[in-house]
Amino acid sequence: MSVAKDFATRLDERIAALDNPSLLGLDPRLDYLPKHLQAKAEAKNGSAPEKSAAAILDFNCEILEALKDIVPAVKFQSAYYEAYGASGKECLRNSLKFARQLGYLSIVDAKRNDIASTAEAYCRAILGQSEVIGGESYTPLGADALTLNGYLGSDGIEPFLKYCREAGKGCFILVRTSNPSAGELQDLILEDGRRVYEAMGDLVARWGTAVPGKTFSSVGAVVGATWPRQAIALRQRMPQQIFLIPGYGAQGGGADDAVAGFNQYGRGGIVNASRSLMLAWQKEGGSGLDFAAASRREAIRMRDDLRRALAHR
Repeated sequence: MSVAKDFATRLDERIAALDNPSLLGLDPRLDYLPKHLQAKAEAKNGSAPEKSAAAILDFNCEILEALKDIVPAVKFQSAYYEAYGASGKECLRNSLKFARQLGYLSIVDAKRNDIASTAEAYCRAILGQSEVIGGESYTPLGADALTLNGYLGSDGIEPFLKYCREAGKGCFILVRTSNPSAGELQDLILEDGRRVYEAMGDLVARWGTAVPGKTFSSVGAVVGATWPRQAIALRQRMPQQIFLIPGYGAQGGGADDAVAGFNQYGRGGIVNASRSLMLAWQKEGGSGLDFAAASRREAIRMRDDLRRALAHR
């Protein structure tokens, strides 16, 4: 299996082309959707989950279309789609397909982890292809990258590394998460004096050597914007990793916090925003008829905010 470019190089080049290290998070709920989209879906034939998934797909596609020349990549949190059963999974598949057509790089946020053959099955389900009856191949999702939980250790990660290396895909492994209680486990001190998140960062740096790229490894790290001091220290431990940075906006992280873990050249990070982009129309107080335009205005504001923060580091 040969690929033209590794995931990290494609992502880094796309960020540079748009001069924007931001990531659109599409984690939709029905109460995020304007009433006219819900009414449109309600008028269709089908079950309630099918109608819900149809409304979410319309919502996703309009936002993706509006931001295609601003934002380089999109992240889909799989739980928001799985909540609608088979219809939701098909919505995710169609959303990913549309994102690819528009030029986005795509990440499925599923935080998967398992050993051996199960990990390989996750790779086929989220990143690649599965064999089906008749000798043909089927692409369930075809994402460019996925998030992983590394707390099973190396044997739960190595199958993903092999697949990413061979198929030109990427992964982002949880290191320092953005949630308030992250320190309950991640701040514990080990016998050698390292904190748990530091030990995980060291593992990610080591795992990343198995999937090298032009500048960065295709094995990235999830490092929350809510922990800027730790992000700075983690950059020293993981110089080759692209940081996927949640916590900006609705979770309380600002632009200066978000870029703290970028390298000295202002590269090596991508900052996720979900609710602040999806719900921009509610913040503006409109009816929602122009929700995608509101998302575009917020995406431009976020881009400019990140540019300013990087220029003043």
